[in-house]
Amino acid sequence: MAARPIRTIAAAALLTVLLSGCQSAGTDGLGASDAPAEISGPAASAIAGDMVSRLAEQVGPGKATVYLKQDGSPFGQALESSLRSWGYAIITDQKTEKGARTVPLVYQIVPYDGQVLAHLSTDELELGRAYTVKPSGAQPSSALSVMKRG
Repeated sequence: MAARPIRTIAAAALLTVLLSGCQSAGTDGLGASDAPAEISGPAASAIAGDMVSRLAEQVGPGKATVYLKQDGSPFGQALESSLRSWGYAIITDQKTEKGARTVPLVYQIVPYDGQVLAHLSTDELELGRAYTVKPSGAQPSSALSVMKRG
């Protein structure tokens, strides 16, 4: 029984470290997106759907063009699909229409102690959450971590 609270605390601590590592990143300093290829399509879709819904709560659904730095993983593809379903325009190169609001977005999916930690970063916002992953999908196993930069 004591293992579950310890895992939750450990996951929260690792998530905090991941978020603080990107704290000083600007638009060009967000880094590269990274997600392991072994996460199943259903799990990737579940995590992407949840994270994009949380992103939409923070920035508004479809309010910006998202510059997605993708790695080609199943999660990256699921994230792009979920962003489009929420009404976001997606670009993968840096060319945009003049005057368009562009939000650079990178992600990190990190396996940790039987779970994965999902992290979305923009130049103004960091979202993170731990998930329990099964071949058939994924369920959140921690609260959402939100960090806004001024």
